[in-house]
This record gives sequence, structure tokens and C-alpha cells, in this order.
Amino acid sequence: MSRSRRAGYPARHRQRGSAADGRPVVPRAACGHADDRPLLWPARTDVAILPCVADRMNRPLLFLDVDGTLLPVGGDAPESDWDESWQNASNPLLARLSPKHGPRLLALPCELVWATAWMADANDVIAPVLGLPELPVAQLSEVPDADDPSWALSSAGGSLGWKTRALVEQAAGRPFVWLDDEINDADRAWVGAHHAGVALLHRVDARHGLTERDFTAVTDWLRDLSARP
Repeated sequence: MSRSRRAGYPARHRQRGSAADGRPVVPRAACGHADDRPLLWPARTDVAILPCVADRMNRPLLFLDVDGTLLPVGGDAPESDWDESWQNASNPLLARLSPKHGPRLLALPCELVWATAWMADANDVIAPVLGLPELPVAQLSEVPDADDPSWALSSAGGSLGWKTRALVEQAAGRPFVWLDDEINDADRAWVGAHHAGVALLHRVDARHGLTERDFTAVTDWLRDLSARP
């Protein structure tokens, strides 16, 4: 997404539904449990892990962005509405979301994780439109200010995006796919040097959001990954 669209972007990183140590919680209903006691994500290594969580931990992660990825922001998208009302069900641009994307994402053999400035708001506003369950939320740093020079450097491929280090840390060596409209060559190089596992960093065209081409790229990569010994 262009730097101009970042002006006034809401940096509301509220970890609603998080543990005391800051890790987001995952509803047990996602694992078929009737009670609503939460599971933590990423999972701790010093406590017993439920079988359903162990099974999920063996699957690749898919870090999922919203603006410019699920929600196209090109064309006639307004330039001045990046304020507190953006992450709200009243945002008129939510009509650009495709409900068909939800089932297609759920059909992928991976664990979906929000990796977006929407943070927990993605579960409240985006997930119901797409038919997604409540998903875990990656812990991210604050969105840089609109006048931060890192935006220009990142757009030119000369510096890391603001999410990159956090996502690699939270992947903790697990294979992952990252779908985002701001991925650049610096991100790919840094992940290649610092991530112990394999990863697909796939840049989505913010003008169109996810397309058939993007789903094909992810599906093919996951298929190749599953075929590895």
C-alpha cells in the first residue's frame, strides 16, 4: 500500500483477548472443544500441549494481511479515511471484501494467523464477512508514523517492513506463508538469513487484493512443501 494511504493510519494495536504475558488466545472451539477456555498462541513449550494444538503446530503458518491483501485499496479508494473509523464495520470499502476468500483460505493445509495492523479488530470486522472463525493474531510492533522514512525505503525495497522481524520470531522455525502487499526484496533476504525453516513471502497487488494467481502460488508452494521428505 502506498505511503500516502498511510497518513492517519490507526495504530490501534489492541491485544483484546490476550494472556498476561501478551500472547493472543485461541478459542478451544477451534479444536472441537465445547468450553471457552482459551489456548495461547504461540504455544508455550513449558506446559502440556493439547493433541489438537500439537497437530496444528506441525502445519505451516499462513500470516494474513488485510489492507491491500484481503481488502483492495486501489482505484477510487479514498485518500483521507485512514483514521479510527477505518477498522470499523461502517467502513464502506469493506464491500470490496470477497466472501469467497474465506472458504478458500480455510481449505489450505496451514494455520491461518492475522498479521495486520487491524490486530484483534480483524476477528471482529473482517472474519465474519469472509466466514472465517476467530483466528490467532500475530504480535506486531506499532505501525510507523506516516512521515517515518522507513516507508519510502521499504517501498523501494531498501529496508525491512515493520512486520518482518516479529513474524520470523513468532514462526519459530515453522514453515510459513506470508501474504502482504508490502513485502520487498529486503524482507525476503532477511527471512532467508534468519528463519530456520522455509518460507514463501508472496506480495499481493494492493490494487486488486488476492487473485486466482495468488491462490495458485500459495497452493503450489504448499503442495511442494508437503512432498518434501
